[in-house]
Amino acid sequence: MKIPAKALLFITSHCQHCPGVMQSLTDLVKSGELGQLEIINLQQSPELAQQYNIKSVPWLKIGAFELTGLRSKSDIQQWIKRSSDNAMGEYFVELMTSGEINKVQQIIEKQPETFPALLNLIAETDSNLSARIGAGAIIEELAGSDLLKQHIPLLAELSQHPVASVRNDACYYLGLSNDTSAKPYIEALLNDKDMDVKETAIEALEEISCLK
Repeated sequence: MKIPAKALLFITSHCQHCPGVMQSLTDLVKSGELGQLEIINLQQSPELAQQYNIKSVPWLKIGAFELTGLRSKSDIQQWIKRSSDNAMGEYFVELMTSGEINKVQQIIEKQPETFPALLNLIAETDSNLSARIGAGAIIEELAGSDLLKQHIPLLAELSQHPVASVRNDACYYLGLSNDTSAKPYIEALLNDKDMDVKETAIEALEEISCLK
């Protein structure tokens, strides 16, 4: 049996958008789409703002997803569905398109198991450009890290993607792993039909070779 999602909502007495979000959530509890709703007025519990790192209200948590600002009922319904689908990639896209790249980094630091969701964004060719750029910036920060090395198999899989730009990105990140175990996958791209991928493969191999 599917367990209904739970929601936590922080409001203040003078928040313009809080009543609308609160009403939508209450309706979703009545319809059974939400199993539980907890509402906290930050003016009564100000210490929780720091605990949850709340910068503005309404602040809503559904599953692993933290959402801020005015949210329509249909938008909240989508995030309820995503919480059951574990759609962390979509959450990362929303954060990065909102300029919250640091928050994505913090989530990955605390929950490294979410890192594949970020890597898989490079295969989403129709995703928002700012999200792809943000994902790349985060991966670059992890150059040579154990976390990136652990996901060489996933990058190797992405390096065989039918879209050249995805192969190119995967090859670049394989080089950033600074791990010799990535070399066979990079070498396989030296004969790629796309010139950009070939050039990236050459540079990636040189990068790894320089570490020896």
